[in-house]
Amino acid sequence: MTRAFFICFLMLAGVTASAQSGTEQDGFSEPQIIIPGEATDLSEFLWIKRPLVVFAESPADPRYVQQIDFLAERLDDLAERDVVVLTDTSPDKAGPLRKKLRPRGFMIALIGKDGQIYLRKPLPWSVREITRAIDKLPMRQQEIRDRRGPS
Repeated sequence: MTRAFFICFLMLAGVTASAQSGTEQDGFSEPQIIIPGEATDLSEFLWIKRPLVVFAESPADPRYVQQIDFLAERLDDLAERDVVVLTDTSPDKAGPLRKKLRPRGFMIALIGKDGQIYLRKPLPWSVREITRAIDKLPMRQQEIRDRRGPS
């Protein structure tokens, strides 16, 4: 029984590996939603994406770990709303995000496609809470209406 399970596992791992290598060779790969943001300029995302910036003093901060876990569970909901998550766990390097948003310890900040800061929170938020906040933004309301089409 254990041997059969092991063989099935190896076969599944082989199929997964070949599927991944096939997508990389074709130039197609899933877009990354969570990216390091220490040297990122927010103007890159203006009118394209909604940056959600997650700051912490260290990648070992329990609030940071919890926030990343929350986000990783529902990446599809974030992608649907054009969210890109920028992480900054290097307080020693005063990058453009830290200069603009001036975090103190752990903080999340939601920035709209128009570049305005819509939300700052000192505690981790679930994706459900974040998406509800995004869905209330005027530009998101317009996107929802545009997807529905004419009534």
